[in-house]
Amino acid sequence: MQLKLLADESLDFRIVTDLMHEGFETISVLKDYRGISDKEVMNLAKKFKSILITEDSDFGEWVFAHKEKDISVIFLRYRHEDIKEISSSLIKIIKKYNVELYGKFIVITVKKIRIREL
Repeated sequence: MQLKLLADESLDFRIVTDLMHEGFETISVLKDYRGISDKEVMNLAKKFKSILITEDSDFGEWVFAHKEKDISVIFLRYRHEDIKEISSSLIKIIKKYNVELYGKFIVITVKKIRIREL
């Protein structure tokens, strides 16, 4: 199984560019599906069997409060001056765990990485 990524509209495009440069199959909501709702973004992630990468905390609510099923999310929390460090951490995590990231909710900050089974 090949890893697929769905970059949410909120994701800084420098990170999207880094992912593509590393050769990851990455679909950009900003580029290809601009303006769709969060629910539609989740449906796209399911349709394409991809891991959603976002900076939008609302997806945590969808997953945990609304019990959204069959979704994998990487949530990035950082200050803009830390973007290079966050992008690097994201790429390292994806390379290390690859398809093992499916079925997880992952939070990446400058100081820690938390992986939670869904």
